Amino acid sequence: MRTLVIGDIHGGLRALEQLVERAKITSDDKLVFLGDYVDGWSGSAQVIDYLIRLKEENDCIFIKGNHDVWCEDWLREDLSHPVWLDHGGQETVESYEGYSIATKKAHLDFFEAMDLFHIDDANRLFVHAGFTSMHGVSREYDIRGFYFDRTLWEMALTLDKRMPKTSEKYPHRLRHYKEIYIGHTPTLHYHKYEPMNAANVWNIDTGAAFTGKLSAMDIDTKEVFQSDSVNYLYPNERGRNK
Repeated sequence: MRTLVIGDIHGGLRALEQLVERAKITSDDKLVFLGDYVDGWSGSAQVIDYLIRLKEENDCIFIKGNHDVWCEDWLREDLSHPVWLDHGGQETVESYEGYSIATKKAHLDFFEAMDLFHIDDANRLFVHAGFTSMHGVSREYDIRGFYFDRTLWEMALTLDKRMPKTSEKYPHRLRHYKEIYIGHTPTLHYHKYEPMNAANVWNIDTGAAFTGKLSAMDIDTKEVFQSDSVNYLYPNERGRNK
């Protein structure tokens, strides 16, 4: 059985379907999704439909991202944050046109059931963005850090590779877990088109919301699977390329 971790989808249903096919995912595979399922391409509501069905066949873990928090608020109370609408939320609202109240409620239940983080039996942490507490996720003061923080990734990137983990200067945040898997910060920012590794942190967000690809990684072998560049799959849309 494989465990695959999957990066930010941002409404790219075509990319998700292509990725599932290319990775040859079967019901034997465990799937960990790192969040941001919506906002960007035109298939946000349809991505949630797909994931709900997928959960019936696979052992799935769904981590909540910041875009999911915004969409959840909208589904629950019709709260449309201006920031959300300007960052893909408008496309998500449009994707729900024609959806019944009952189906929207089922989607809300799906969002509300998502985890803010997951730690597996091998002490590997999965979280959308990061965390700030030097004591680990169980001591995080503000839960918004789980889906907004970028400092964990920035710290890992700048860490001197020569520094041993036994050093007093080695970041305490990184010592708690064997590996940490995140999304949230597209690797396109660093001109990289595949998942990136820094220290024991793996960034799986390869920019599917923009001009990048949707990626999955086998966490044991580190084999990477990718869709086509998502903007090619939606030639008449801009996604979040605005």
